[in-house]
Amino acid sequence: MVYKTVVLFVILLFNMSYVIFASDPDPVQDFCIANTEPASHSSQCKNSSLATVEDFVFSGIKVPGKFGPTGLSGVSVNSNVFPGLNTLGMSFVRADFEVGGVNVPHFHPRATETAFVLEGKIYSGFVDTNNRIFAKVIEKGEVMVFPRGLLHFQMNVGDTPATILGSFDSQNPGSQRIPAAIFGSGIKDKLLEKAFGLSSKEISKLKKKLGSH
Repeated sequence: MVYKTVVLFVILLFNMSYVIFASDPDPVQDFCIANTEPASHSSQCKNSSLATVEDFVFSGIKVPGKFGPTGLSGVSVNSNVFPGLNTLGMSFVRADFEVGGVNVPHFHPRATETAFVLEGKIYSGFVDTNNRIFAKVIEKGEVMVFPRGLLHFQMNVGDTPATILGSFDSQNPGSQRIPAAIFGSGIKDKLLEKAFGLSSKEISKLKKKLGSH
C-alpha cells in the first residue's frame, strides 16, 4: 500500500512538473488560424476550409519599426498580428539597432529566445541565477540563445546599424524590461532608496529618465 502510494505520488509530481515546465500546449489539429472576425468569436479558430496561403505569410518586418530613445526598434510578430502562428507555440521579433543602440536588460518569463544576427556586431549576453555573466560580441551569421526567464541584453558595438531576428518557443513569451519595471511601476521611493543606496532626488531623476525604458 505504501509502495503504491509512493508510485502514485511520483507520477503525480512528474505530471505536475511537466505542466509547469512545458512550453505552450501541443496543438490538437494541423493549424488554428486565429479568428479575427468580430461576428464569429464563438470559435477560436478560423474555419480551416477557408484558409489560404496568405494566412501563413507575414510581410510586416521587411523594414525596421520606429526607433526608441535607446536606439532600438523592435517589431514583434505574434498571433495578434500574424494569426497563422496561433497555437503553434512560437513567435519572433525583428530588432534593429542604431550605432550604439541598446536593448536594455530584460527577460521573457515564458520563452527561450534564439537571436540570429542578420547584420552588424552585437555585444550580447545573459546573466544566470548565480549572477554569472555569459556575454560576447556576436556578428553576422551567428546565433546566441537566452534561456527562458534569464536576464539578457544587447548593444550595437559596430560602426554601422545592426539587425537581429529573435525567435521564441512560445506564441506569448512576455517581456519585462528591468529599468521600466523598477523605476516605472510605482515601487515606493523609500524602498528604492534603500535598495540602491541612492537619495530621494537621485531616485526621482532615475524615474523620470528610465521609467518608460
